[in-house]
Amino acid sequence: MRSLSNKVAVVTGASRGIGKGIALALAEEGATVYVTGRTVTPGSYPLPGTVGETAVEVDRRGGKGIAVQVDHANDAQVAALFERVKAEQGRLDILVNNAFSLPEDLTEPKSFWEKPLSNWEMVDVGVRSNFVAAWHAAQIMAPQRSGLIVATSGYVGVTYTYGVVFGTCKAAVDRMARDMAIELKPYNVASVSLWLGLTFTERAERNLSRNPAMKQQTVTDPNVGSSVEFPGRVIAALAKDPNVLKRTGGTYIAAELAREYGVTDINGNVPPSLRAQRGSPIWAPV
Repeated sequence: MRSLSNKVAVVTGASRGIGKGIALALAEEGATVYVTGRTVTPGSYPLPGTVGETAVEVDRRGGKGIAVQVDHANDAQVAALFERVKAEQGRLDILVNNAFSLPEDLTEPKSFWEKPLSNWEMVDVGVRSNFVAAWHAAQIMAPQRSGLIVATSGYVGVTYTYGVVFGTCKAAVDRMARDMAIELKPYNVASVSLWLGLTFTERAERNLSRNPAMKQQTVTDPNVGSSVEFPGRVIAALAKDPNVLKRTGGTYIAAELAREYGVTDINGNVPPSLRAQRGSPIWAPV
């Protein structure tokens, strides 16, 4: 039996990119994965990927994939998602808050006042959406007295990367995970934030191709990047750890946890920690 074969997960923003990679890594361990995202029709978004395609691949990898179209800016759709999970599964073991509204001009070297106010959408789907999903998840996890909530974040939480709103969001995500942990710990539910480095998503590959100069920057140096499945392998290790509650409230660098758990990327390597170059997490376990 695979180690997560009796576990139920929700991975938000999993049509493509990091969310898809996380869903597939959990599938490798046999989990039932609710795959959420807005894209259901191939070709309707500039980048490839749909929730249905991810769910099919989850099945192929050994898990059970359930595709659910969800706009994480829509509270009613999010509520319906968790009502469905509870009705169909009767439990929820893992929530990965990954959905994030990335504006097309994120990596453009402009100051905040030169970019549109609509960039605030990163707060709506990236911070507020994390809280709403966790709010619903906690109402399932707390009564069952078990669960793991993971927020995907990054070094941007402590070091300037691309822009004001982006950094604000990731710093908020880290702090939110920590304070949720304080309130969830008595119920045996863990909450952590996970820092990722450059991850070779469809968007990242496109941006590196369009702007080769990015390859010379520490934040986007391909030599320190990982596949989209690497973060999911680390999350799977956390989910399998019987002592994960000792980590609750902490912000962790994925590359460092990988070494602790003996996790490798799909190529057998482990990307380096950029703690020395980009900064250290602020929040320790509670």
